[in-house]
Amino acid sequence: MSFDPATLKFDERGLIPAIAQDAQSGEVLMMAWMNAEAVTRTLETGRVTYWSRSRQAFWIKGETSGHVQDLVDFRVDCDRDCLLLQVNQTGPACHTNRRSCFYTALRDGEEVELMAPMGG
Repeated sequence: MSFDPATLKFDERGLIPAIAQDAQSGEVLMMAWMNAEAVTRTLETGRVTYWSRSRQAFWIKGETSGHVQDLVDFRVDCDRDCLLLQVNQTGPACHTNRRSCFYTALRDGEEVELMAPMGG
């Protein structure tokens, strides 16, 4: 059965959340938004392409930073309203220069940073 992005359940803005996960370690790296065209571009090129809500434009992860995401596996959840992108991540995934965007934890009601920015 061939895949048709139109079968996905996009929100009222035409977007679907996409979770990027490291294909080797399983670490959750980030969450961003995709529209149908970003899904198509990602599947055609193997380079993960998102939709920037703030810039209203496509962005290929790592295009300017060099911190690229190469697609390994593309998964659709059971409700077809969320994507899991297993990727090979080069460098940090987060714009704060951390490996993951999920670097803040709540411990006993306090926020704790679990990782420092990479490199210097």
